[in-house]
Amino acid sequence: MADPGGGAVCNGKLHNQSAADCHGGNCWKNGVVKESQQDGNSNVYKPFVESFEEAPLHVMVFTYLGYGIGTLFGYLRDFLRNSGIEKCNAAVEREEQKDFVPLYQNFENFYTRNLYMRIRDNWNRPICSAPGAVFDVMERVTDDYNWTFRFTGRIIKDVINMGSYNFLGLAAKYDESMRTVKEVLETYGLGVGSTRQEMGTLDKHKELEDLVAKFLNVEDAMVFGMGFATNSMNIPALVGKGCLILSDELNHASLVLGARLSGATIRIFKHNNMQSLEKLLRDAVIYGQPRTRRAWKKILILVEGIYSMEGSIVCLPDIVALKKKYKAYLYIDEAHSIGSVGPTGRGVVEFFGIDPREIDVFMGTFTKSFGAAGGYIAGRKDLVDYLRTHSHSAAYATSMSPPVAEQIIRVMKLIMGLDGTTEGLQRVQQLARNTRYFRQRLSKMGFIVYGNEESPVVPLLLYMPAKVAAFARHLLKRKIGVVVVGFPATPLAEARARFCVSAAHTREMLDTVLEALDEMGDLLDVKYSRNRKSARPELYDEMSFELED
Repeated sequence: MADPGGGAVCNGKLHNQSAADCHGGNCWKNGVVKESQQDGNSNVYKPFVESFEEAPLHVMVFTYLGYGIGTLFGYLRDFLRNSGIEKCNAAVEREEQKDFVPLYQNFENFYTRNLYMRIRDNWNRPICSAPGAVFDVMERVTDDYNWTFRFTGRIIKDVINMGSYNFLGLAAKYDESMRTVKEVLETYGLGVGSTRQEMGTLDKHKELEDLVAKFLNVEDAMVFGMGFATNSMNIPALVGKGCLILSDELNHASLVLGARLSGATIRIFKHNNMQSLEKLLRDAVIYGQPRTRRAWKKILILVEGIYSMEGSIVCLPDIVALKKKYKAYLYIDEAHSIGSVGPTGRGVVEFFGIDPREIDVFMGTFTKSFGAAGGYIAGRKDLVDYLRTHSHSAAYATSMSPPVAEQIIRVMKLIMGLDGTTEGLQRVQQLARNTRYFRQRLSKMGFIVYGNEESPVVPLLLYMPAKVAAFARHLLKRKIGVVVVGFPATPLAEARARFCVSAAHTREMLDTVLEALDEMGDLLDVKYSRNRKSARPELYDEMSFELED
């Protein structure tokens, strides 16, 4: 896979694939999970259960009606601003530049100006402590309807943190276990001041890369200073013009950007839908490139381990089967899954019991489970050697800070048990228990909760924009910090709160949050669940949908 323009794809045999397994009267069409046992006994298979429940019709009607009313008032307020009746606080062109090409597109900012600004106080809240199980929030108020904020000087102490990606609870303030990080800081300093290809490769980077390869059970690995750039700057080095990228419709923006920068042709398949993916693969093999009909130089499938907005886990066994059948390459982004799922925290590959050699490109970040920063690419040694030379991040980006590298080494050894304790394994197991407990309680309360039952990312659907704002504001008054998400990060009518469960959360903390959510659900009337499953995650019949180019 080294050369972006090299290698043609073989055809392979064509047949339809079905993976429907019924358990306990419920038919789950997402396959099964092979769960490895700690005692080395035979593998146990369990249902791969994901939920994407539909909202009642009246909820969707009122959601779109709310956006419609907001849009009408937005046009009215724009008219008042243009007439000088209402002060315009938005960025506008200077009068001297009225004949220039506009720098600010007026209509493109309509949503931000008139809808987002009304609820802007729920985002960018300044935190003044470590993002542990609890944190401190700086109180701020606005005097001009969220256009600007001022700090009151008051600190809201001990807010329960349900929003940070601190899955294993290792993003915490300094304690004696971080002594090695302090020593590295004293020895190496903070910055490197060079790229990996020049004078920015340290012995700490080599130690970390060897440890990542051992952790993932692959031949080699390379680390980078920024997780987002790990995707966006390395995908263009792997594929180029004449190659085909098949990308899940819910992939992260970093994967989308990397795919676009590569110059390869991009096709989108429906989320976790094997019929949709196989149709694209089959057409790619049969018809080849547009106009010329030549075989694609390379076909690369892009997926994530855990999808951060849906709480969904990739159906990896089926994708690996298709990848092998059609001789494609598989690139998996484990940013949210590494450290958080699997019996020993090694991600979705371990979660499904798949041989790491079946995956062509491993990608992950150190920002979630490891309490640090940066990312990695891992796999075969020839792949990693190629990236050391051709990666834009290796050539142009500053190397990872030495104390950050040491923090990752410390945490990875903890998870692997190389520190001589079982604390890492205990944290992984505690996270799994907290995740199941939190998800089950929310579902029993009547909320619509998306995603996989094993995913520590827990989206709770709110739908209506006014309820999104009220939900976050009321919970902060109860000293609970949550992340609320809306358009364009989600579909327009699927605004939600996204909880991130941590191993650092105690049962008392989760019960406090759940009690507040129960009351909030009744107050805002957001308990929409009717236990009816959407067709969204189902395996479609091959002819039941049309794909867009």
